[in-house]
Amino acid sequence: MVPQPYHLMIKPSGAECNLSCKYCYYLEKSEYYPQSHFRMDEATLDNMVRTYLQSNPAREVIFGWQGGEPLLMGIDFFRKALAYQKRYARPDQTVQNALQTNATLVNEQWAEFFAENQFLIGVSLDGPPEVHDHFRLDKGGHPTHQRVIRGVETLFKSQVECNALVTVNRFNSGYPLEVYRHLKDIGFRHIQFIPVVERASFSSRDVTPWSVRPEPFGKFLCALLDEWIEKDVGEVFVQIFESSMGVVLGGYPSLCVFTPTCGRAMAMEHNGDLYSCDHFVYPKYLLGNINETNMADMANSRAQMSFGRKKSDLPRECRECSVLKFCYGDCPKHRIRGASEGKRISYLCSGYFAFFSHAAPLLQQLARQCRFH
Repeated sequence: MVPQPYHLMIKPSGAECNLSCKYCYYLEKSEYYPQSHFRMDEATLDNMVRTYLQSNPAREVIFGWQGGEPLLMGIDFFRKALAYQKRYARPDQTVQNALQTNATLVNEQWAEFFAENQFLIGVSLDGPPEVHDHFRLDKGGHPTHQRVIRGVETLFKSQVECNALVTVNRFNSGYPLEVYRHLKDIGFRHIQFIPVVERASFSSRDVTPWSVRPEPFGKFLCALLDEWIEKDVGEVFVQIFESSMGVVLGGYPSLCVFTPTCGRAMAMEHNGDLYSCDHFVYPKYLLGNINETNMADMANSRAQMSFGRKKSDLPRECRECSVLKFCYGDCPKHRIRGASEGKRISYLCSGYFAFFSHAAPLLQQLARQCRFH
């Protein structure tokens, strides 16, 4: 079998964070490491960088740093990471770094470091103050929006490439244009909208009170698309719109949650534990530890291949759906509603159906106009 590229979402500080967002699905992962201080040690860092680069056939390798809050590691940790990247990268490889942060810890030193080393920074921001601060509070229960904006302004001042990541939850889903316009006003031109869908427990089909509801989520996306087509085509880049346009132009979705299969994007904990996916950090999906097992062997293992292929095992409702090519049944994490053949469909199915049905003709028309010009 020809080795296939793979991607790592790296959690150097594990689930540790300086915030305590109500909907965060990752904070609970600290329970798996009760004796840990949640800091990736240098030996694990060295091993991770070396094996990720040397075993990955990709010409462009992206280190995706996430958390928790990765800035808790301090700048020196990332300086060491860059030194190892330079040491171990093959001559034919290009290395990039992307880091997701809540931005509250960003100062001029961090911003200058990111700018100098061409980090792509994703900032978690859920909308204007009264919307963002509904769920995104610090550990003392205090609002965080003002601190996030201060960090964003510092990043922009140093000309750091930034995008915004919005978690669409039960509260802010009611304010689509307020959220979108707020991000534009701040200066963001690349935006991701990620739905919050969290089960009440691992085996439950019930969702948490902060999970977005399907129909409001569909309306949220439709409102954004209409505004974007009217005002912002070519100026603002929204990830789900780009993925949908790719399908309209004859390709496949670009978002992993919408691709026919998955399994090539894994999550690594601070101690080197490798899991099948960031949304499946449970003991059942632990592939092994990079300090004990070869990373490529785990990435290409039967367990991981099987995990990725299961995404394509769709019920009749999906196989016969008119918008299947846009979502391919959505992320397996969201498949909690009963369907035919003893299978399950996405909790967000009705919302996505409404959005893709609305978006397809509009994007087709937009594509024709672009070709004409």
